[in-house]
Amino acid sequence: MKISFIGAGNVSWHLSQALENAGHGVEEVFSRNIDNAEDLTKHLYNAQVQQDLNFSKSIAQVFFLCVTDDSMLEVAKQLVLPEGSMLVHTSGSKSLAELDELLRINNDVSIMTGVFYPLQTFTKNFKIDFSEVPICIESDEETVEKALIDLGQDISDITYMVNSEERRVLHIAAVFACNFTNHLWGIAQEIVKDNDLEFDLLKPLINETFRKAMASDDIFKAQTGPARRGDNKIINQHLLFLKQQPDYQQIYRVLSEGILKNK
Repeated sequence: MKISFIGAGNVSWHLSQALENAGHGVEEVFSRNIDNAEDLTKHLYNAQVQQDLNFSKSIAQVFFLCVTDDSMLEVAKQLVLPEGSMLVHTSGSKSLAELDELLRINNDVSIMTGVFYPLQTFTKNFKIDFSEVPICIESDEETVEKALIDLGQDISDITYMVNSEERRVLHIAAVFACNFTNHLWGIAQEIVKDNDLEFDLLKPLINETFRKAMASDDIFKAQTGPARRGDNKIINQHLLFLKQQPDYQQIYRVLSEGILKNK
Protein backbone atom coordinates (compact mmCIF):
# COMPACT_ATOMS: atom_id res chain seq x y z
CA MET A 1 0.00 0.00 0.00
CA LYS A 2 0.99 3.64 -0.39
CA ILE A 3 1.33 5.29 3.00
CA SER A 4 2.12 8.74 4.42
CA PHE A 5 3.06 9.76 7.95
CA ILE A 6 1.93 12.81 9.87
CA GLY A 7 4.52 13.15 12.60
CA ALA A 8 8.13 11.99 12.60
CA GLY A 9 8.66 10.92 16.20
CA ASN A 10 9.54 7.57 17.72
CA VAL A 11 6.49 5.64 16.49
CA SER A 12 6.78 6.97 12.91
CA TRP A 13 10.50 6.23 12.91
CA HIS A 14 10.02 2.52 13.60
CA LEU A 15 6.63 1.92 11.97
CA SER A 16 7.48 3.53 8.63
CA GLN A 17 10.63 1.48 8.22
CA ALA A 18 8.90 -1.74 9.29
CA LEU A 19 6.15 -1.18 6.69
CA GLU A 20 8.67 -0.44 3.94
CA ASN A 21 10.64 -3.55 4.84
CA ALA A 22 7.37 -5.47 4.42
CA GLY A 23 6.97 -4.15 0.88
CA HIS A 24 4.79 -1.07 1.36
CA GLY A 25 5.79 2.39 0.16
CA VAL A 26 5.98 5.57 2.21
CA GLU A 27 5.11 8.58 0.04
CA GLU A 28 5.38 11.58 2.37
CA VAL A 29 6.43 12.49 5.90
CA PHE A 30 5.20 15.65 7.61
CA SER A 31 6.53 17.08 10.87
CA ARG A 32 6.22 20.47 12.52
CA ASN A 33 9.99 20.18 12.88
CA ILE A 34 11.11 19.79 9.27
CA ASP A 35 14.51 18.50 10.39
CA ASN A 36 12.79 15.46 11.93
CA ALA A 37 10.93 14.78 8.68
CA GLU A 38 14.12 15.11 6.65
CA ASP A 39 15.97 12.79 9.02
CA LEU A 40 13.29 10.11 8.73
CA THR A 41 13.04 10.28 4.93
CA LYS A 42 16.77 9.57 4.72
CA HIS A 43 15.99 6.11 6.13
CA LEU A 44 13.17 5.45 3.64
CA TYR A 45 13.29 4.59 -0.07
CA ASN A 46 11.44 7.34 -1.93
CA ALA A 47 9.58 9.29 0.73
CA GLN A 48 9.40 13.05 0.36
CA VAL A 49 9.19 15.70 3.04
CA GLN A 50 5.67 17.15 3.13
CA GLN A 51 5.87 20.89 3.77
CA ASP A 52 2.32 21.37 5.11
CA LEU A 53 -0.81 19.46 6.06
CA ASN A 54 -2.50 19.72 2.68
CA PHE A 55 -2.24 16.16 1.33
CA SER A 56 -5.03 16.63 -1.24
CA LYS A 57 -2.70 15.74 -4.15
CA SER A 58 -1.11 12.74 -2.40
CA ILE A 59 -1.41 9.26 -3.92
CA ALA A 60 -1.19 7.67 -0.46
CA GLN A 61 -4.08 5.44 0.59
CA VAL A 62 -3.36 5.36 4.33
CA PHE A 63 -2.28 8.33 6.47
CA PHE A 64 -0.79 7.45 9.85
CA LEU A 65 -1.41 10.18 12.41
CA CYS A 66 1.55 9.80 14.78
CA VAL A 67 1.39 12.95 16.88
CA THR A 68 0.79 13.56 20.57
CA ASP A 69 -2.81 13.46 21.79
CA ASP A 70 -2.60 17.16 22.66
CA SER A 71 -1.51 18.00 19.10
CA MET A 72 -4.32 16.17 17.31
CA LEU A 73 -6.82 19.02 17.44
CA GLU A 74 -4.41 21.56 15.96
CA VAL A 75 -3.38 19.10 13.24
CA ALA A 76 -7.01 18.29 12.42
CA LYS A 77 -7.78 22.00 11.88
CA GLN A 78 -5.24 22.14 9.05
CA LEU A 79 -5.33 18.61 7.68
CA VAL A 80 -6.60 18.07 4.13
CA LEU A 81 -6.74 14.50 2.79
CA PRO A 82 -7.71 12.95 -0.55
CA GLU A 83 -11.26 11.70 -1.02
CA GLY A 84 -11.70 8.10 0.13
CA SER A 85 -8.39 7.85 1.96
CA MET A 86 -7.87 6.32 5.40
CA LEU A 87 -6.73 8.30 8.45
CA VAL A 88 -5.34 6.07 11.19
CA HIS A 89 -4.02 7.15 14.56
CA THR A 90 -1.55 5.21 16.69
CA SER A 91 -2.59 6.49 20.12
CA GLY A 92 -3.23 4.24 23.08
CA SER A 93 -5.69 6.62 24.72
CA LYS A 94 -7.59 8.47 21.96
CA SER A 95 -10.81 6.72 21.00
CA LEU A 96 -11.93 6.07 17.45
CA ALA A 97 -14.94 8.33 18.07
CA GLU A 98 -12.62 11.19 19.04
CA LEU A 99 -10.71 10.76 15.79
CA ASP A 100 -13.96 10.88 13.83
CA GLU A 101 -14.95 14.05 15.67
CA LEU A 102 -11.61 15.72 14.96
CA LEU A 103 -11.83 14.80 11.30
CA ARG A 104 -15.16 16.57 10.92
CA ILE A 105 -13.58 19.88 11.91
CA ASN A 106 -12.02 20.70 8.56
CA ASN A 107 -12.81 17.98 6.05
CA ASP A 108 -15.67 18.08 3.56
CA VAL A 109 -14.52 14.96 1.73
CA SER A 110 -15.26 11.38 2.72
CA ILE A 111 -12.44 9.97 4.88
CA MET A 112 -12.39 6.55 6.54
CA THR A 113 -10.85 6.18 10.00
CA GLY A 114 -9.16 3.54 12.11
CA VAL A 115 -6.70 2.81 14.87
CA PHE A 116 -3.37 1.01 14.52
CA TYR A 117 -1.84 0.91 18.00
CA PRO A 118 1.53 -0.85 18.39
CA LEU A 119 1.72 -1.83 22.05
CA GLN A 120 5.40 -1.18 22.62
CA THR A 121 7.84 1.46 23.82
CA PHE A 122 9.75 3.12 20.97
CA THR A 123 12.98 5.09 20.97
CA LYS A 124 14.64 6.12 17.72
CA ASN A 125 18.10 4.79 18.45
CA PHE A 126 16.99 1.43 19.84
CA LYS A 127 16.31 -1.34 17.33
CA ILE A 128 13.12 -3.31 17.76
CA ASP A 129 11.77 -6.57 16.36
CA PHE A 130 8.34 -5.56 15.07
CA SER A 131 7.33 -9.21 14.65
CA GLU A 132 7.01 -9.36 18.46
CA VAL A 133 5.00 -6.15 18.83
CA PRO A 134 1.24 -6.61 19.45
CA ILE A 135 -0.78 -4.53 16.97
CA CYS A 136 -4.19 -3.40 18.26
CA ILE A 137 -6.63 -2.56 15.45
CA GLU A 138 -10.01 -0.84 15.44
CA SER A 139 -12.32 0.53 12.77
CA ASP A 140 -16.02 0.84 12.03
CA GLU A 141 -15.26 0.48 8.33
CA GLU A 142 -14.84 -3.05 6.96
CA THR A 143 -12.47 -1.79 4.24
CA VAL A 144 -10.23 -0.09 6.78
CA GLU A 145 -10.35 -3.02 9.17
CA LYS A 146 -9.20 -5.42 6.47
CA ALA A 147 -6.46 -3.07 5.28
CA LEU A 148 -5.13 -2.56 8.81
CA ILE A 149 -5.23 -6.28 9.59
CA ASP A 150 -3.21 -6.92 6.42
CA LEU A 151 -0.69 -4.22 7.37
CA GLY A 152 -0.47 -5.52 10.92
CA GLN A 153 0.08 -9.11 9.84
CA ASP A 154 2.73 -7.99 7.36
CA ILE A 155 4.93 -6.67 10.16
CA SER A 156 3.84 -8.52 13.32
CA ASP A 157 2.97 -12.03 14.47
CA ILE A 158 0.52 -10.59 17.02
CA THR A 159 -2.52 -8.72 15.66
CA TYR A 160 -5.69 -8.16 17.68
CA MET A 161 -9.02 -6.42 17.19
CA VAL A 162 -9.25 -4.14 20.24
CA ASN A 163 -11.97 -1.55 20.81
CA SER A 164 -11.37 1.92 22.25
CA GLU A 165 -12.25 1.02 25.84
CA GLU A 166 -10.07 -2.10 25.80
CA ARG A 167 -7.21 -0.08 24.32
CA ARG A 168 -7.58 2.53 27.06
CA VAL A 169 -7.26 -0.22 29.68
CA LEU A 170 -4.19 -1.63 27.94
CA HIS A 171 -2.64 1.82 27.79
CA ILE A 172 -3.12 2.41 31.52
CA ALA A 173 -1.62 -1.01 32.28
CA ALA A 174 1.25 -0.26 29.89
CA VAL A 175 2.07 2.94 31.79
CA PHE A 176 2.47 0.88 34.98
CA ALA A 177 4.39 -1.92 33.24
CA CYS A 178 6.70 0.29 31.20
CA ASN A 179 6.80 4.00 32.01
CA PHE A 180 6.61 3.77 35.79
CA THR A 181 8.99 0.82 35.87
CA ASN A 182 11.52 2.71 33.76
CA HIS A 183 11.20 5.73 36.07
CA LEU A 184 11.89 3.53 39.10
CA TRP A 185 15.00 2.12 37.42
CA GLY A 186 16.10 5.69 36.76
CA ILE A 187 15.65 6.54 40.45
CA ALA A 188 17.67 3.46 41.43
CA GLN A 189 20.42 4.45 39.01
CA GLU A 190 20.54 7.98 40.44
CA ILE A 191 20.65 6.78 44.04
CA VAL A 192 23.63 4.48 43.50
CA LYS A 193 25.51 6.97 41.32
CA ASP A 194 25.01 9.75 43.88
CA ASN A 195 26.65 7.46 46.41
CA ASP A 196 29.59 6.47 44.18
CA LEU A 197 28.30 2.98 43.41
CA GLU A 198 27.91 1.24 40.06
CA PHE A 199 24.43 0.67 38.62
CA ASP A 200 25.80 -2.56 37.09
CA LEU A 201 25.56 -4.07 40.58
CA LEU A 202 21.75 -3.89 40.29
CA LYS A 203 21.43 -5.32 36.78
CA PRO A 204 21.38 -9.03 37.80
CA LEU A 205 18.64 -8.17 40.31
CA ILE A 206 16.62 -6.36 37.63
CA ASN A 207 17.02 -9.27 35.22
CA GLU A 208 15.91 -11.84 37.80
CA THR A 209 12.93 -9.71 38.85
CA PHE A 210 11.85 -9.47 35.22
CA ARG A 211 12.40 -13.22 34.65
CA LYS A 212 10.27 -14.17 37.65
CA ALA A 213 7.50 -11.78 36.66
CA MET A 214 7.33 -13.20 33.12
CA ALA A 215 7.17 -16.74 34.51
CA SER A 216 4.48 -16.03 37.13
CA ASP A 217 0.71 -16.37 36.78
CA ASP A 218 0.32 -14.09 39.80
CA ILE A 219 3.10 -11.50 39.86
CA PHE A 220 2.10 -10.23 43.30
CA LYS A 221 3.10 -13.62 44.72
CA ALA A 222 6.64 -13.14 43.41
CA GLN A 223 7.03 -9.97 45.50
CA THR A 224 9.97 -9.80 47.90
CA GLY A 225 11.56 -7.06 50.03
CA PRO A 226 10.98 -5.28 53.34
CA ALA A 227 7.36 -4.26 52.61
CA ARG A 228 6.47 -7.82 51.59
CA ARG A 229 7.94 -9.02 54.92
CA GLY A 230 6.24 -6.23 56.86
CA ASP A 231 9.66 -5.05 58.08
CA ASN A 232 8.75 -1.56 59.27
CA LYS A 233 12.16 -1.01 60.88
CA ILE A 234 13.93 -1.28 57.51
CA ILE A 235 11.21 0.73 55.76
CA ASN A 236 11.65 3.58 58.24
CA GLN A 237 15.44 3.47 57.80
CA HIS A 238 15.01 3.79 54.04
CA LEU A 239 12.52 6.66 54.42
CA LEU A 240 14.99 8.46 56.68
CA PHE A 241 17.76 7.98 54.10
CA LEU A 242 15.49 9.56 51.47
CA LYS A 243 14.63 12.57 53.65
CA GLN A 244 16.62 14.92 51.41
CA GLN A 245 14.77 13.62 48.33
CA PRO A 246 11.10 14.07 49.30
CA ASP A 247 9.76 13.06 45.87
CA TYR A 248 11.59 9.73 46.03
CA GLN A 249 10.60 9.34 49.67
CA GLN A 250 6.94 9.75 48.74
CA ILE A 251 7.22 7.19 45.93
CA TYR A 252 8.88 4.74 48.33
CA ARG A 253 6.14 5.28 50.91
CA VAL A 254 3.23 4.88 48.48
CA LEU A 255 4.67 1.74 46.87
CA SER A 256 5.50 0.19 50.24
CA GLU A 257 1.94 0.79 51.44
CA GLY A 258 0.62 -0.85 48.28
CA ILE A 259 2.84 -3.90 48.78
CA LEU A 260 1.80 -4.18 52.43
CA LYS A 261 -1.86 -4.26 51.39
CA ASN A 262 -1.19 -7.10 48.94
CA LYS A 263 1.01 -9.31 51.12
